[in-house]
Amino acid sequence: MKRRTEMKPFLLAACLMLGSLGVAQAEEQVVIATTGGAYDAALRKFWFEPFTQATGIKVVSVAATNAEMRAKAAAMVKTGNVTWDLYPDGEIQASAEMHRLTSEDLSDFCKPFRARADLVEDACTSSGARLFSTATLMAYDPTAFKAGNPSSWADMWDQTRFPGARSFPNFDDPWRVMAAALLADGVPRDKLFPLDVDRALRKLDEIRPAISLWWKTGDQSVQGFRNGDYSIGQIWLTRANTLKAEGRQIAWSKRASFLVGDRLTIIKGAPDRANAEKLIGYWLDHPETQARVCEELLCTPPSRDAIALMSPAARSALPSDEDIRDYIVVPDAKWINENAAMMLERWNAWIR
Repeated sequence: MKRRTEMKPFLLAACLMLGSLGVAQAEEQVVIATTGGAYDAALRKFWFEPFTQATGIKVVSVAATNAEMRAKAAAMVKTGNVTWDLYPDGEIQASAEMHRLTSEDLSDFCKPFRARADLVEDACTSSGARLFSTATLMAYDPTAFKAGNPSSWADMWDQTRFPGARSFPNFDDPWRVMAAALLADGVPRDKLFPLDVDRALRKLDEIRPAISLWWKTGDQSVQGFRNGDYSIGQIWLTRANTLKAEGRQIAWSKRASFLVGDRLTIIKGAPDRANAEKLIGYWLDHPETQARVCEELLCTPPSRDAIALMSPAARSALPSDEDIRDYIVVPDAKWINENAAMMLERWNAWIR
């Protein structure tokens, strides 16, 4: 009996040790929000899983729309109950002052990446690290029209030559829909900003009856095309490429596109900030990971080495310097951020 009694402290200590190890292992994770679907699947396959294999840190992804991510991050910081670690915020929103109130300053973290010749100049900034660049553009079913294919926003408004239902996004940054309307109305690309909101909404009045889908998530835009809900729509290039990879009859126009991108944001007070930094660092340090993700989603990675690793077909489909110079609209982030509240108020009143 005495021996059994003497063993109890050792058993207790062993149990406590195993319990503490279990807690430590449970803490080795990082929580990231994504927009789900094919986007999340590509990140998980080519980034999250290799990262976990290399570090032992589990990546937990939660699905949310871009608007939900921003709202959730702001709410978590305000209440002090932060349960996510990071999320990809839009390049434009990441440059706003509001973003700085809810995100960690990555200035120190970025120092090792600033002198890297393989990375673009703004690959890592105080507001976040570049995930990738892509485009919001006009995509269409090339089998739907007898008079050739549309190539401009004006063509999207031409329901005589290009009949069928239309689709546009409806979330908390309506500038891209307004900008498309203004370009369709004849506003020159170099005169687009500041946006004439009144004129844009009047132009949208013309096409509103033909809009069958106002999508809020990338998956909705994809499923709508699969269902034949629209023949022409404004969607993300990453999602258009998903449809093409499925063997769908889909094409798009670089002449009707806006250059956009995502920046990896660590939420202020993130419970696993160190692991979030490791996840971002892994992304920036592994051009092969970037190449595989962007090959799948058709995006432009922050590493020039990654671009070189992509297939010739994928590289040729990316927006080129000449495309950006001649056709693609680079949005005025400063004006958009300064007028975001006004645009959203006007949009919500119009869309009701």
